[in-house]
Amino acid sequence: MRRLALTDLDKSVREWFVAEVKRYGCSVKIDQMGNIFAIRRGRNNDVPPIGIGSHLDTQPAGGRYDGILGVQAGLEILKILEETGTETHAPLAVINWTNEEGARFTTGMLSSAVWAGNATLQEAYDHVDSEGLTLKSELERIGFLGDVEASFEKNPLSAHFEYHIEQGPFLEDEEKSVGVVTGVQGMTWLMVNVVGRSQHCGTTPIDRRSDALLAASQMVSRVNEIAWENKGVTTVGVFRSSPQSPGTIPEEATFIVDIEHLSNDTMDQMTVSVRESIEAIAKKHGCTIKIEQTWRSAAVAFDEDCIGAVRDAAILHAGKDGFRELPAGAGHDSVNTSYKCPTSMVFIPSKNGISHHPSEYSTPEHW
Repeated sequence: MRRLALTDLDKSVREWFVAEVKRYGCSVKIDQMGNIFAIRRGRNNDVPPIGIGSHLDTQPAGGRYDGILGVQAGLEILKILEETGTETHAPLAVINWTNEEGARFTTGMLSSAVWAGNATLQEAYDHVDSEGLTLKSELERIGFLGDVEASFEKNPLSAHFEYHIEQGPFLEDEEKSVGVVTGVQGMTWLMVNVVGRSQHCGTTPIDRRSDALLAASQMVSRVNEIAWENKGVTTVGVFRSSPQSPGTIPEEATFIVDIEHLSNDTMDQMTVSVRESIEAIAKKHGCTIKIEQTWRSAAVAFDEDCIGAVRDAAILHAGKDGFRELPAGAGHDSVNTSYKCPTSMVFIPSKNGISHHPSEYSTPEHW
């Protein structure tokens, strides 16, 4: 799947989603961030709906389960309730959150952050993609710039549950059918720009160079060591250098560091270590650097009552030995909803622990 947020493909799946939920008796609200809330009324419509949410946007070369499964699960629930004529106590809202992946507009979980008050609407609107197009202009272009205020106060939820693939190896390795998710580890993104000096590579002695790419590659290696030292994870998933010529010493390199840990304090200390190491390596190579923190999402613990509801359902489905409690290693919109309403998540196994890749797969038995 290559369905980046607010592209024409995203427009198509959004239109499909709206048409589907209307088949099952839902009204549709679209907020200022393009988040879609498909609401099915209950017996007591004076209380906010219980949210069942995830996302339909993908990574540039993603699979067809990450996020998508959670929205499809919500649709399946609506379908069964409608076909059986079942009335719920509270209304339900199946939600498609905008730009969860952050692959095009580079902050993940952006629209749920605006809903939760963790980012401002204007900050979100000002995000630009690689072609200089703003998030707001693309919302307008595809027709999903809604008029409902993107706010938990104006558009509240009673609770939020998210059904998702694990994206890791633990459930499959331990032959568990269900993951009861207790929280999400913290994550920080740093954008690093390294500037050296571009010169002819054949005529410049090795001891007179300021090679930005060489310096950056050593920085990337050190970033990995910091993860091992702190029992966390770090990744450099974006790396660019210029000029792209085999006969020229690279003058500039830019990369993005992802830093994650279950402890916010340890994550922040890892961030300090990454910064200090990058500065030291840059100085050694005679390069200048600019480090910008583009995102920080704190580690969160989910609501005990919601965790308990998922645990009870897991026991009914898989038995006492068929599930495992675990934290989520990746960011999800449930991180942001957890600040404003009781929240938890349900995981199912991922084949070989693979995600953000076309080979991503979970079996129909686990759907």
